[in-house]
Amino acid sequence: MMSMMTRRQWSCLTFGGLLSALSRPADAFGVRRPPIRGVSLGAQSYSFRDRPRDALIVAMQEAGLSNCELWQEHVEPKDVKRDEMRRWRETVSLDEFRAIKNKFDRAGIAITAYNISFKDNFSDREIERGFEMTKALGAPVITSSANIGVVPRVAAVAARYKIPVGMHNHSKIDPNEFATPENFIAAMKAGPYIAVNLDIGHFTAANFDAVEFLREHHDRIVSLHIKDRKRNDGPNVPFGEGDTPIGPVLRMLRDRKWAIPANIEYEYEGGDTVQEVRRCLDYCRKELES
Repeated sequence: MMSMMTRRQWSCLTFGGLLSALSRPADAFGVRRPPIRGVSLGAQSYSFRDRPRDALIVAMQEAGLSNCELWQEHVEPKDVKRDEMRRWRETVSLDEFRAIKNKFDRAGIAITAYNISFKDNFSDREIERGFEMTKALGAPVITSSANIGVVPRVAAVAARYKIPVGMHNHSKIDPNEFATPENFIAAMKAGPYIAVNLDIGHFTAANFDAVEFLREHHDRIVSLHIKDRKRNDGPNVPFGEGDTPIGPVLRMLRDRKWAIPANIEYEYEGGDTVQEVRRCLDYCRKELES
């Protein structure tokens, strides 16, 4: 139970694993880029949803990124029915995931999280396999756009594997989806390994304060998604054109020395993906250097 784990113990557990991933040295094939003013900037691979996994790796290198939160759709088979997907998750060889890890390692890109979204219709075996896949990828945490209803089952498996699961929010207020601070706070009571993957853009669009939430709950946040949106469920927009406090959030990470990966999620309507992600990265860099 959470009462048995102090904040210091939690921080050592989660941030120790994250720091290990973020400081992983590159081999002869890749160049690891240092943090910017102490902040590790990476990308959610959903940003590169227009290309397959191998092209994603190349695109991340071209964009100047070396930390990746790996989206499940860059791993799982495409266009299969629900039963087929369940069978694949339950039976696929973990060697496939080790091979993926090796490709990222050779490219000098650290996988800081595996993003697999646990849903109410997941079998118990599918949930457990999500943790086995994460270990095979060498990722220290899971991020998940999960249903609220599945949290107790996930919490039990997370405690056995000792892998934190950061629940991801959207802006839609729904009784079975994460959106509000209360949703996160209630979920974290389910077990010590249930954490937060705070999407500051969606949080802002739902009219909540990302800076305040980060300040109060940073010790249970294992990943940030960085995007810009307008309030009142407004649209995704280029960085700097919305209401999301991107600069204040990044500078809080910098000034407090919190080792929370900040992952760009390119989601607005733009042009070439690599150029747009690089534009997002440049904006974040300027905010950190200000």
